[in-house]
Amino acid sequence: MSGHNKWASIKHKKGANDAKRGKAFTKLIKEITVAARMGGGDINGNPRLRAAVLAARAENMPKDNIERGIKKGTGELEGVSYEESLYEGYGPGGAAVLVESLSDNKNRSVADIRHIFAKNGGNLGTGGCVAWMFKKKGYIAIDGKAIDEEKLMEKALEAGAEDVREEDGTFEVITAPEDFETVKTAIDQLSVAYLSSEVTMLPQNTTALTGKEAEQMMRLMDMLEDCDDVQKVYTNADIPDEMVGRA
Repeated sequence: MSGHNKWASIKHKKGANDAKRGKAFTKLIKEITVAARMGGGDINGNPRLRAAVLAARAENMPKDNIERGIKKGTGELEGVSYEESLYEGYGPGGAAVLVESLSDNKNRSVADIRHIFAKNGGNLGTGGCVAWMFKKKGYIAIDGKAIDEEKLMEKALEAGAEDVREEDGTFEVITAPEDFETVKTAIDQLSVAYLSSEVTMLPQNTTALTGKEAEQMMRLMDMLEDCDDVQKVYTNADIPDEMVGRA
């Protein structure tokens, strides 16, 4: 189970409605703007911007939106200045939670995030309290029924993947962050749809939750992801599939 991106699987099974998609666009534009501000507007010379643009394209974001986001970052268009922050805390049952934020008002962000934790049986912790439980990795998940395991393993490992494994009917490809694009490009040649494809923070161990704690944890994660100042949320919570289906 070590390194399994359980929350990514949960989000896929829960599905995403139009409102969630609109929020995803907002978060992607923020990331594009910040990436362009920090590393310039050339996607070929700015790996962070390239990753953000690829993510936006995967969500079918219009080209004009992407270009406006880049221009706001480079200063060609007027835009908001965002500050990056990382928050760490504990959810119900002691599960670890990492929260990445981009905000134009840090005081508002920390107050909102602390309130969400408290409302759902968790608490915001100090810097470093849970970050050590996670490692930054490239992560690609594919439905086990959609592809032959040997074919996937051969293509992924040849391209530099660290590991290919099966978890609950899903094939997971793990890469070093810097090898993610190369491995994904190789797997693209197999013409297979992804359940998830991103550079993420993978937990090195998991905390099993059931019953009320699992329900509280899912509410906590949903509320954090709905927060306008939150970009991404990671957890090591392991929640039973049957509970996800009822969420």
